[in-house]
Amino acid sequence: MKEILSEYLNAQTGVFTVRDILLRFVVALVLGIVIYISYRFSFSGAVYSARFNVSLVMMTLVSTLVMSVIGNNIALSLGMVGALSIVRFRTAVKDARDTAYIFWCIAVGICCGVSEFLVAGVGSAVLFLFLLLFGAVRRNDQFMLIVRGAQDAEQLIEAKVGQYFDNRAQIKVLNAADGRVEYIFALSEAMLTAAKKKNASSIVDILRSLDGVQAVQLVSQNDEINR
Repeated sequence: MKEILSEYLNAQTGVFTVRDILLRFVVALVLGIVIYISYRFSFSGAVYSARFNVSLVMMTLVSTLVMSVIGNNIALSLGMVGALSIVRFRTAVKDARDTAYIFWCIAVGICCGVSEFLVAGVGSAVLFLFLLLFGAVRRNDQFMLIVRGAQDAEQLIEAKVGQYFDNRAQIKVLNAADGRVEYIFALSEAMLTAAKKKNASSIVDILRSLDGVQAVQLVSQNDEINR
């Protein structure tokens, strides 16, 4: 019984020729370039990373390599799972859509590694069109207006912010201590755009000109400082 189980676990489903291996890697490379183009033209973040984009193509090829080695060999697949379980990836993914691209690369590599080229091609075509269409959608960022100053300027700050944004700005945080005050107002991108059209000066310049105001910051949720 042990011999039969051992032979089953180590059974090879077939011997790959050089032509088969090259075909898998060529298809994976072509689809990896498609992923590269899709990420390049659908990216809408602050800083585009060409190195991350190139790593997506490499990830597709590596996944193809792994699946070509494993095939349907259960023993190799179990050993690969055990080996990869000790790996810890600590690279922070800033954009949630980057995770989708990573899974796309892995899925394409798996399909190419088992010669499922039709599934990989059709799936990549659908994802390519989807990401190109919805990648052009602008983000509706939320902003925080942070104002620090003397406590005597409290009413003046609230009045100026309310006047500038037509009383639509929401006070999220109000800290007052030792004669100083700190405000955090929640703003939307639409509110900022509408206010800029109606006023000649920005809210930052207006608040900075007030007596008692020490610092003004306009920060988006993705930690980008606009001014």
